[in-house]
Amino acid sequence: MRHSFRGVLVGSFAVLLTAIPASAHHTIAAEFDTRETVTLTGVFTKIDWINPHIYFYLDAKDDNGNVTKWSMESYPTGFFHRAGITRDLFKIGDTVTVVLYRPKDGTRNLGYLKEMILPSGRKIEFDNGRPPSR
Repeated sequence: MRHSFRGVLVGSFAVLLTAIPASAHHTIAAEFDTRETVTLTGVFTKIDWINPHIYFYLDAKDDNGNVTKWSMESYPTGFFHRAGITRDLFKIGDTVTVVLYRPKDGTRNLGYLKEMILPSGRKIEFDNGRPPSR
């Protein structure tokens, strides 16, 4: 009995150790500052509807009128699917407004999607770890 208890204890500890890096990977706050956002209006140039995360690409004008290219990381396709949001809602050439969390490492023109307003006026809000709003 003593050996099986030790085995369970060691096994439990091993599972716990592997869960810590997994949760860090799936936490936005590990790479993005959830207290610092930027709001942009621009045009979709590319959409990668893939796992583990959907990526949106946007051309937006800066304060001087110059076009800047932005990359936006988002949640997995399953999160969108559970909220009833499908890829046909997003079209290349659509003008959208987005609010992004800024990366902690200072990478320019990159963000994690916090909310999006579609051309129809529909607002999709994303909450850390929960599917987007309908």
